Amino acid sequence: MLLTKDQILEAADLHSEAVDVPEWGGSVLVRTMTGFDRDAFETSMITVSTDGSRKPDMTNLRAKLVALTLVDEANNRLFDVTDIPRLALKSAAALERVFDVAQRINGIGAAAQDDAIKN
Repeated sequence: MLLTKDQILEAADLHSEAVDVPEWGGSVLVRTMTGFDRDAFETSMITVSTDGSRKPDMTNLRAKLVALTLVDEANNRLFDVTDIPRLALKSAAALERVFDVAQRINGIGAAAQDDAIKN
């Protein structure tokens, strides 16, 4: 069956997974990213110099992905880009736990990051 435009736009294709974060005293919901969020994440990981060359910028990598993927029960993001510096100051173990799940459910890994730098 071929999908119509309306079927595609109405599809509930964002899923979330609960992650226990003992360092924070509870659980959080990690959601798959929208296309917009994925592009923002990949763009934030690249620095383009004046000569047009690209190089990776891993600054606050974990906090950036966590900020883009944590949602409340109504599926609203908990953080925005202005929260990233403060989020980056949280426990590395807690961030890593959430980051690992966010990577897995969003299909992000070293190969995906390398592809973003090349493109």
